[in-house]
Amino acid sequence: MSENEENEPSRRARLPQGILVRAVRLSDAEEITDLINLPGYRAGTLRPPYQRVEEVRKYMENPSPGALNLVVTLDGKIVGNCGLNRLSGRRQHVASLGMGVHDDFTGRGFGRILLGAMVDAADDWLDVKRLELTVYTDNAAAIGLYETFGFEREGLLRAFGYRSGQYVDAYTMARLRL
Repeated sequence: MSENEENEPSRRARLPQGILVRAVRLSDAEEITDLINLPGYRAGTLRPPYQRVEEVRKYMENPSPGALNLVVTLDGKIVGNCGLNRLSGRRQHVASLGMGVHDDFTGRGFGRILLGAMVDAADDWLDVKRLELTVYTDNAAAIGLYETFGFEREGLLRAFGYRSGQYVDAYTMARLRL
């Protein structure tokens, strides 16, 4: 059995040769830092520029309870990452999601692979009933991807974030499985 087959839920299609979805490792800190500092990747997040490896490593060493953090690699190179954070208390049925793809690898299906793995984990292993996220309103590619996985726009968050010298709006989106 190949490493891809060991890591893939049975209902998903086998990944093409050289592509692997796996859990984040502490040894990934430097490569993930390089990824999140890319201008296109950063533009879709709330991260400020010039993240330091030490900050990323510290975050990776102390994940929130119930967190699931994945990467997708192409021939061993990290080309995207995705994180799921489980909420607690009366919102324990909810998880928030964030993801991004390397600037040079957008539009090639890596976001679909990552989101598919995360949705499978949320549905089949974590019993998450509500998966939620925020996405900038000008990120049409991400919005389209989320909608193909059943996410729906629930609201508009005006002046949600500050990016490139201006305030930008975001949608709050969720996928319900009740």
